Amino acid sequence: MIGKLTGTLLEKNPPQIVVDCHGVGYEVDVPMSTFYNLPATGETVSLLTHFVVREDAQILYGFATPPERLAFRQLIRISGVGPRTALGVLSGMSVDDLAQAVSLQDSARLTRVPGIGKKTAERLLLELKGKLGAEGVASGPTAVGEPQADILQALVALGYSDKDAAASVKSLPAGVGVAEGIKQALKTLVK
Repeated sequence: MIGKLTGTLLEKNPPQIVVDCHGVGYEVDVPMSTFYNLPATGETVSLLTHFVVREDAQILYGFATPPERLAFRQLIRISGVGPRTALGVLSGMSVDDLAQAVSLQDSARLTRVPGIGKKTAERLLLELKGKLGAEGVASGPTAVGEPQADILQALVALGYSDKDAAASVKSLPAGVGVAEGIKQALKTLVK
């Protein structure tokens, strides 16, 4: 319904701001990643929004970038994750960090976010796998390719700790297939 707001930034009270659009002040809840990048009060601001209608409230959520809004929308589709929790996740980590945690199935990274326990983190990882898209995955030496992520997930499923599994995956040669990678990683873990 309301997809974007452009107006004068009137108030900044984390996590809520007020944007004046031609005489109408909209209260908008924003993640801290957006909040930190806002201009000074009195200046023009433009935000992508998501409008939530509940029985007892109508709330606007604002985002600085399309990937933030996309991640928010993917998060609130998960059973048991409401807008407040989604806002907390995006306040606690960037979209790139979230996408990387999902691709690596790294629940420890998500449990560092206040309000996210182990079970919720595991549900988020399961439900978000493959849904954040390539634009959310960090690029560079810390990013793990799809075969390596599958190898890592297999090792964790076999009962190895995240730390041990990640160390064995890092020692694998580039371009190794999933099946061969699991065999080689198991050999290093058994030693």
